[in-house]
Amino acid sequence: MTQQQENKLRGLMGLCVRARQAVFGEDGCMKTIRAGNCGALLLDSGASKATQDKYRSVCENADTLLVELPEGLLHEATGKPGVAMAILRGGFAGQIQQMIKPTNTVNHSGGASVE
Repeated sequence: MTQQQENKLRGLMGLCVRARQAVFGEDGCMKTIRAGNCGALLLDSGASKATQDKYRSVCENADTLLVELPEGLLHEATGKPGVAMAILRGGFAGQIQQMIKPTNTVNHSGGASVE
């Protein structure tokens, strides 16, 4: 993630919190994901391996985007303690998905790629 993307993400995270479009805490995040209301889960890379594995598994099953953040960015951007933040489906989650979307595209046409 570039510094520019990180700064934009930091701003979006703050807006999500102020707009009440963010859920914190393990129970809240898990309920939001399982209910299908989570557009993206932001996970601090400082979380324990067990916690990371738990969130990855739930997000995979619910087909939810999981974004791993640099350690400390979640607390820095939101002022909230914790290791995960669920962004509710909607405009903010869509903006985060567009920003995180991989820039590399795969050639699905079956022919050689011309670069």
